[in-house]
This record gives sequence, C-alpha cells and structure tokens, in this order.
Amino acid sequence: MGEAKVAVNLTRAEAVVLIEFLMRFRDKDRLAVEHEAEQQLLWDLCCVVERQLPELFDPQWGSIVERARADVLAAPSE
Repeated sequence: MGEAKVAVNLTRAEAVVLIEFLMRFRDKDRLAVEHEAEQQLLWDLCCVVERQLPELFDPQWGSIVERARADVLAAPSE
C-alpha cells in the first residue's frame, strides 16, 4: 500500500511568492537546512511549482513577484 498524499492548495499569488523564495534558496543556499531530506524536499517542491507557473519565464517576472507579494499580504488569513 502506497503512502498517503498531502495536497497543498495555493492561490496563484502564493505560488509565485513561494517559487521566488524556493528559487532564491536553491540558487544561494541561504536557508538553514538541518537535514539533507529537507533540502531535497525543497528542490522537489520547487520543480512541482515551476511546472504550474508559465509566467516564470515572463520578462516581467520581477513585477509579477512584487504584485503577488502585495496580494499575499493583503489577503485575509484563513
């Protein structure tokens, strides 16, 4: 029997902010990882989110990230 999956639902703005964070960590290794499994999970999550965001390759990516950050901060917490 396989392991149960956990689904995480994100708004588009949340996904943009998350992928920006993950890519920055991937590129600069400036987050404290306590176990190599944590690092692998971050890389895997980055790949999953990247496939969902075609705007990642938009020349206006910086503006998209800034707008998404503002949207995330403005959204009510659940």
